[in-house]
Amino acid sequence: MIALRKNVQHLTKPILPVFTKNGTVGLELERDALKLVQLKNNGNGIQLIAGGSDSLPPDISPYTASWQHWAIEAISRITEDGKFKSRDVVAVIPTGNMFIEHIKTPRISDTTLKGKRNLSPNNDKLKQAVVSKIKHKLPFGAENAILRYIPTEDDSLLVMAADRSEIDKNLAIYENANLHIKAIATWPAALANTYTAFFGRRQSDAQVVVLLLEIEQNWTKLVICRGRNLLFARLIPIGITQLTDNSGHQAGQEQDGDSDVGAESATAQSEENITRLVLELNSCRRHFTSIHKRAHIERLIFLSGQVIDRSICQRIAKQLEIPAQVGDCLAAVEIQNPQQVGIDRRGCQLNWATAFGLSLS
Repeated sequence: MIALRKNVQHLTKPILPVFTKNGTVGLELERDALKLVQLKNNGNGIQLIAGGSDSLPPDISPYTASWQHWAIEAISRITEDGKFKSRDVVAVIPTGNMFIEHIKTPRISDTTLKGKRNLSPNNDKLKQAVVSKIKHKLPFGAENAILRYIPTEDDSLLVMAADRSEIDKNLAIYENANLHIKAIATWPAALANTYTAFFGRRQSDAQVVVLLLEIEQNWTKLVICRGRNLLFARLIPIGITQLTDNSGHQAGQEQDGDSDVGAESATAQSEENITRLVLELNSCRRHFTSIHKRAHIERLIFLSGQVIDRSICQRIAKQLEIPAQVGDCLAAVEIQNPQQVGIDRRGCQLNWATAFGLSLS
């Protein structure tokens, strides 16, 4: 296993906006895929400077030394031709490694000079109280947790935690790939960034509560936010794989020719998984409502681009009874030189919403 050489304690501090002349590189490294993208605001809109991706070879197991070597080589290959104009990177805590919980703000005696409660991430008393509330639910030892909590509304906290040893594996990759990590962000914050940059730009949107969905290969990321302000987040273990039958058709798509019994069975299974996904989404809505009784979800935005069939989005929106739209950030971004940026948005079968949000951090 590749070890981390540097002390990276500072990376666990709150994420602040990072601005560079050419834009920060967003890096999304998951168990089976890697994406890098660099965006910048050119004064007239958001422009795609460079991007690239790679998939884990089937003969390599995730989170092993071979996985680390694959990621280092993939990063070097994607960035070697000079398309990327910076090595300043905002990376993300891998989706499957992040624990999320919603709690009421613990009552502690520490206050600010104005008499208000001190909800700063640097408040050790509050941090200890938060850990005490969630430690029995953590899938790893609390003593090894990297913890971040965000005040939401209605006296609540959105708590996100990850196992430090797993984060160190990723940081060792970035270090050996000669990247300069400016910060480690979370996917809920990244999705909120993408929403506000491309689909929530009007002044009135800042007060609208929206439900964001990014349907990935094996899970669905759910975020409820008011502008950039996070209110709720959840990871649902149902994704494109579960919504697709064995022939590669997504539920609701028309198929050519006569289908046999096996194909009908697979299609029935994918249809059942749509129902399961909607049930999970409604469960999240009830949980959200129990925390934020005065907030009302007004819009649903699918941040999955061309990856998910639109008929599935329509059926989900209809069952949730929320006005919806498909937010394709790859279609919304400005591309001046399509042949040079490294991403072809025609028929693109990758979700870029999280990576875009990281670059916009």
